[in-house]
Amino acid sequence: MISFLRLLVVILATILMLFFYDSAKACSMYKVTANGKTMVGCNHDTWLFTPRIWFETQGLGCCFTGARFDGSHGFAPQSGMNEFGLAFSRLAAPGVVGKASLGVKAIESQTVFLKTVLHSCKTVDEAKAYIDQFDHSIFNKDVLIYIDRSGKYLVVEPYSTTIGNDPKYVLANFCPSQIEDFSEIKQERYVNGVAFLKDKIGTDIDFCRALSDTMHVCREKIGDGTLLTTIWDLNDGFVRLYFYHDYTKQQIFNLKEELAKGDHIIDVTKLFPPNAEFQKLQDFKTPLNNATMDLLLKFCLVFFFGSGLYFLIGFIRVKSPYRLFKLGLSVLDFSLMYYMFALSTEIGIYYFPAPYQHYKFGLIDIASYLPFLLLILIVPLLVFCRKLFREQVWTKISRSFLVLNNLFYLMLIVLFFYWGLYDVFH
Repeated sequence: MISFLRLLVVILATILMLFFYDSAKACSMYKVTANGKTMVGCNHDTWLFTPRIWFETQGLGCCFTGARFDGSHGFAPQSGMNEFGLAFSRLAAPGVVGKASLGVKAIESQTVFLKTVLHSCKTVDEAKAYIDQFDHSIFNKDVLIYIDRSGKYLVVEPYSTTIGNDPKYVLANFCPSQIEDFSEIKQERYVNGVAFLKDKIGTDIDFCRALSDTMHVCREKIGDGTLLTTIWDLNDGFVRLYFYHDYTKQQIFNLKEELAKGDHIIDVTKLFPPNAEFQKLQDFKTPLNNATMDLLLKFCLVFFFGSGLYFLIGFIRVKSPYRLFKLGLSVLDFSLMYYMFALSTEIGIYYFPAPYQHYKFGLIDIASYLPFLLLILIVPLLVFCRKLFREQVWTKISRSFLVLNNLFYLMLIVLFFYWGLYDVFH
């Protein structure tokens, strides 16, 4: 009984985690400096539907881009530039283990902090001095980079800050201090950027647009990938904007002119003509962007926990016919319970090829075969359910649980087909 109580506590904690999960985003960036000019390109790769560009005048005037709404703090900036030509980009990175410095200030809001750095600092050196006052390990799944007009850059990792001054620099979803051999990095957007810059460098817009295009993401399944591309001209104060990896159309903003208009925010989707791939992304519903699906999966998680526990207790305590079948149902239900958690948190399952493979092999890779197992088992399960009702060797509660299980299995199979989880030929 104690073991069951412990299991219940773990599962309830897992359910609570579903309500506070924030999926990570993939991105890439580069900076090039030549002939006294510095350009910075940022690709924001995300499944969010709300790209924005906005201008803020308090302190040093700034332009930001982003797509995630952060409540009272407004939209969270993913990249930006201020009127003194200090730019930044935020990129997702695997969590880093370390210990924060003692005696530093706490960061209460990541969004406010990121904005404040650009509103307060004119150069990379000023940014480093400001950031080092804080415990920036709150960005434990991110790497930040700041670049100024001189071409100097500051890489901010959860437990360190490093200044560099290479004329060309490429960064994607990793913390540089954690990499021993950069040639072993397999992230295609990073590899493409490094290869593009290997024997050449330029700061004209055609060069930078081609580099951004080379580093963009467009996945085969539904054409998702780079939502927003920005090219920041740090010396002249211009930003060029490209929407949903279409580099044939651009919007150009003069930072000085935009700041003269006061604070304002613009919906990027309104600036460009309809984009068929973006529309396909919007139409594709998952638990991460649809409240009904999200609630349904969470209900399934709770049900499979209760059903799995019921059949496990029945296997242990009741010596009824088909006793081993109860054990099998319990194992299947607990396995699906975990998969419901994965489907509610790991957004990549819906967009990457099936069966899903995480960048770091784990239980989720094995669980990604459950849709195929369920498809194989559904007919035998329905036949067995019919057999039990004919023989009536199980109690009404046990038979009811079996019927409900089959109904949920059928519903999930339909959803698995819709999400492309059986599409192994993509």
